[in-house]
Amino acid sequence: MKTLKSIILGLALIIVCGVAKANVTNEGEYLTKNYAINTYVDAITRGKIQGFNDVIDQEAKFTMLRGKKVLSFTKGEIMESVKVNKNVEQQCTTSTTIVESNSDLAVVKVDMQFDGFVRSNYVTIANTGKGWKITNVYSVFK
Repeated sequence: MKTLKSIILGLALIIVCGVAKANVTNEGEYLTKNYAINTYVDAITRGKIQGFNDVIDQEAKFTMLRGKKVLSFTKGEIMESVKVNKNVEQQCTTSTTIVESNSDLAVVKVDMQFDGFVRSNYVTIANTGKGWKITNVYSVFK
């Protein structure tokens, strides 16, 4: 009887471990197009930065056109800016439009409508082999 209880307990333990391990994914599997763009919108408009670092490629470029002046930023500079604005929700209405999409690349326009102006972000995301990541963001203020 003691042996039977040990065998049943051992089988139960193996089943529990197998079920728990079933949810583990390979690196990049969660980095889909939708996840990348939704994480970007959450970080920029709502200050929710969880996962933001993961969806930005190490060599990503961020460019803003303000009037006739072009400002450029690195991933590190954008991460610092987003961390400063953590949990700060922008007072704007946000909409997204897919400009182009295929199996390797997507360009998504993210419009942020504030009182008196619109910030349009053209976000390029690419299939990097380790998931979809943001490689370029070009922002225009109107």
